[in-house]
Amino acid sequence: MTDTRWKQRFDNFDRAFVLLREVQDSGIDSLSRLEREGAIQRFEFAFELAWKTLKDYMEENGTIVIPVSPRNVIKEAFKARVIDDGQVWIDMMLDRNRLSHMYNSRIFDEVLHKLSERYFAAFNRLHDFFLNRSVEE
Repeated sequence: MTDTRWKQRFDNFDRAFVLLREVQDSGIDSLSRLEREGAIQRFEFAFELAWKTLKDYMEENGTIVIPVSPRNVIKEAFKARVIDDGQVWIDMMLDRNRLSHMYNSRIFDEVLHKLSERYFAAFNRLHDFFLNRSVEE
């Protein structure tokens, strides 16, 4: 039997999360400029996989999000109590959007500190949620 769509997507999110955890474990302040740029890419990639995994999970559990957008998926996941802090996920989305539209080292540093102080914990809780659900099914 094949895994459901959200489990397949979670496998990818899991790999991205492991790479993001390396950034968290090494400490943001110890990173070179090049490593910081790589950390930003890991954040963007993990966020993208996180909201898409949420979307697939919500759909499998009967919630169709229309129109499909990160903001709408986050709102529905918060309503369904899949995520416990909708605002931190909205903030992540806004930061991801800022990063994709401009190259600014000050913004990179701001987002990296938010990653360390707020975002990583939210990624970790979501990862644990999906890990527990994948074992239960």
